[in-house]
Amino acid sequence: MTRRAFTVQEANGLIHRLESIIDRLSAVQEEIEASRAKLQVLDVLWGRKILEPVNPDHSEFLELRRRIQEDIVDSRLTIQSEILGRGLRFPAGGLEHGLVDFPTTFQGRWVYLCWRRGEPEIRWWHEVHAGFAGRQPLSFDQALRMGREDDPAEVDDSLLDF
Repeated sequence: MTRRAFTVQEANGLIHRLESIIDRLSAVQEEIEASRAKLQVLDVLWGRKILEPVNPDHSEFLELRRRIQEDIVDSRLTIQSEILGRGLRFPAGGLEHGLVDFPTTFQGRWVYLCWRRGEPEIRWWHEVHAGFAGRQPLSFDQALRMGREDDPAEVDDSLLDF
């Protein structure tokens, strides 16, 4: 499969949308955690008796479980369509730390333009296996060249991890 190589300009054009998506995903994550905390309280209060339909908190228990499942599915669909579906990488810890990587080519290899929630533009990049800890400042010259010099079809994409 041929990957798309983003230019810095294209990546910057997506930042506002990504901020909105990650804000929404973070809010849903907070709702999931709040619902889980309520489930823990019900578990402490009732134990297995919460599963009995006659239990006064049984309906709330079922509703909390339903909401958690729905929120998890919605979050996964959003990540799949709005982030991964655009050809972006959502690394481990992406939601917790607001990280998104944009695949690009540089000097005959794939690298990632690295963006973190709250950053107004792409200012960092890293090698495919370097991760966030390997972020390097993006120079003006690099920004002009990334995603423009190499034909993505000719760059080995076997190292990309998504």
